[in-house]
Amino acid sequence: MTRVSRLDGLLARLRKFYGALPAPPADPFTLFVWEVLSVHSVPRKRDAALGALKRIRALTPDAMWRAPQKKLEESVTLAGPYVEQRMRALRTGVDLFRRSPQITAVIKGPAPAALKALKPFPQMGEGGAYRMLLFAGGHAVLPVDARVSRTAARLGYGELHADFKKTARSIRIAVSAQLPETIAAYRLAYLLLSQHGAATCTEGDPHCSVCPLLEECPEGQKRLQSAD
Repeated sequence: MTRVSRLDGLLARLRKFYGALPAPPADPFTLFVWEVLSVHSVPRKRDAALGALKRIRALTPDAMWRAPQKKLEESVTLAGPYVEQRMRALRTGVDLFRRSPQITAVIKGPAPAALKALKPFPQMGEGGAYRMLLFAGGHAVLPVDARVSRTAARLGYGELHADFKKTARSIRIAVSAQLPETIAAYRLAYLLLSQHGAATCTEGDPHCSVCPLLEECPEGQKRLQSAD
């Protein structure tokens, strides 16, 4: 008989609450572009920019390198401000992908080598590197960004530290202990925890009154009691 963990139950509630969620791109270069467009943007604008780049057929390193600058800028502008920084990051990424054609194989290889290879890529960070491993590399790992760390910690998984890397490691260990060792399970857990952190378990004013996890959330119960 398969043992159902507390986390399984929480994720099942989130899945029922949010329904099917879109996943990041599985192609490594497209996922890198997705990461660059995501910074200081919102999903709607990011997806509009990504769609525009797809329409001008600029979603491979060589194609983006050859694409007219004006068309690239027009597409990237749809993601919002910081166009110059995004363009600079994309140029750096294109150069890295073109100089390292084996990067896709490296990403699918051993995780330590993959993480090391991803360090030079701009606007990725540890969270982006782990997303690359999970969605493009096929590794059963948990990306921990601000949204996931907030949601997980409030639910009692892991500990918060001044050093975010220590926080991420603590949460990764605690969550992984209750997840099946499958890529699908890790992808679903990341998508649901991240969405919850974005839509309901927000930083300054979490919407505890509508949260499907309120009964089992220590932080939510504490906030509920302090409001009485």
